[in-house]
Amino acid sequence: MSDYQVERAEVEFRAPDGFPLHGTLMRGSGDGPMALISSAAAVPRGFYARFAEHLITVHGFRAALTYDYRGVASSQAPKSWRQPLLMRDWAHLDMPAALERLELEAPEHPIVGVGQSFGGQVLALGGRHERFSRYLMVATMTGYWGNTKPRFQVFSQMNLIGVPLAALLGKVPGRIGLGQTLPGSIFREWARWGRHPEYFFADESMDAARRFAEVKTPILAIGLTDDPWGTPKAQHALLKYYHRAPTEIRWISPAEAGGRVGHLGFFRSAFKDTLWQPAIDWLKQI
Repeated sequence: MSDYQVERAEVEFRAPDGFPLHGTLMRGSGDGPMALISSAAAVPRGFYARFAEHLITVHGFRAALTYDYRGVASSQAPKSWRQPLLMRDWAHLDMPAALERLELEAPEHPIVGVGQSFGGQVLALGGRHERFSRYLMVATMTGYWGNTKPRFQVFSQMNLIGVPLAALLGKVPGRIGLGQTLPGSIFREWARWGRHPEYFFADESMDAARRFAEVKTPILAIGLTDDPWGTPKAQHALLKYYHRAPTEIRWISPAEAGGRVGHLGFFRSAFKDTLWQPAIDWLKQI
């Protein structure tokens, strides 16, 4: 039985450039922190629904918001939209808009962040890091193919399959194994960054190194030893730029988790006792 009540609402809000975004807001009867949950690339917000509900009903969080980045799942471009969709806008525009929507629930209330994969990059790139009391990063890394394992399988998925499909179809179907279908313009930017050893830190227009160096938010970075994307090398390639943030790193094996986890499995409810519990305990230390 749940200790706290939960109320769910489907919400729509707009990014600073006017793009319409969709989210699921869960409100609770507790007075714990509020949580913003930022997805991995091409993963729909519904994937995190059970984790968000668990925060509310078991741990007494006041609210939790999941949302779809532009071009993903429910946050599709209106027919009248004429601007190119870019991956950078997930962090620069979409995450800050989601945070602003969550803040409406209780201005000045403590907020923690949860980010999987790309969702750990938005902490710095979104420019609102000071609003988060703590930030949990799961399977977070840069997307450089040379740090993945097996490397050439990832390179092929992204560049020999994905990029040609983006050019041919204007989109990349999710069935190639990279999540939801993505607009071609978003996928091409992702693939371009992933071909460079320093990922988007080599893209001067991102100003990423400076943004990351400003972050002082305490971070818990969880790595999974069976994750082909978030290898120790790939994780370090990102976390080294968060050099002013107090950072704790925890590596978890399938044996410790109680089953295979991989890149996305952390948020499966089967792991609520082995993986969720200690991570949420850390988040609540504010």
